[in-house]
Amino acid sequence: MKDIAPVRLIVGLGNPGPEYALTRHNAGVWFIDALLQRFPTTMPLLEETKFKGLTGQINIAGHSVRLLVPTTFMNLSGQSVAALMNFYKIEPDAILVAHDELDIDPGLVRLKQGGGHGGHNGLRDIISSLGNQKNFGRLRIGIGHPGNAKQVSNFVLKKAPNAETVLTEAAINETVSHIEGIVKGDWQLVMNELHSFNAGKPDTQPPSV
Repeated sequence: MKDIAPVRLIVGLGNPGPEYALTRHNAGVWFIDALLQRFPTTMPLLEETKFKGLTGQINIAGHSVRLLVPTTFMNLSGQSVAALMNFYKIEPDAILVAHDELDIDPGLVRLKQGGGHGGHNGLRDIISSLGNQKNFGRLRIGIGHPGNAKQVSNFVLKKAPNAETVLTEAAINETVSHIEGIVKGDWQLVMNELHSFNAGKPDTQPPSV
């Protein structure tokens, strides 16, 4: 696997507003929330109008990392990401975007560098807003698939059953426990650990790093 640049920006995708907070589509925001719990001395994220999002900064393994939760709706996430990235001169390959992933079962997570949007509207808008640059990292948080493409929109905007949420939160917390390695770029080592944690749970496609 090619070398991974240290992460300078972690983005958690979701939709704004309390009505969306517990929906499957907000799994990326859940990841940011879990990160903030791991670093309790960190100041809360503050709303920055010029970045169209909630932002903050934490230190992970000696690296200064910015956090961003866009306050746009999902399909306009790229406006927020591009604004912050351009302001702080952060290259795409130093960005990690945490998002919900239909093609992976709940309780599973996968890291991936680059690639297309896979039909995810948040990723689609980020790629477009970055001038079709696709080589940013993705933390793909499994939410499963409803089984029918026509049901996807309703599925992602619904709150998951408690048993499913428990699996998703466990996978997120396990990933957060390896955040130092992710930020440093040791993705192969981290994925080996995450695959071990996920052992026995079926994945709907081969692991991707």
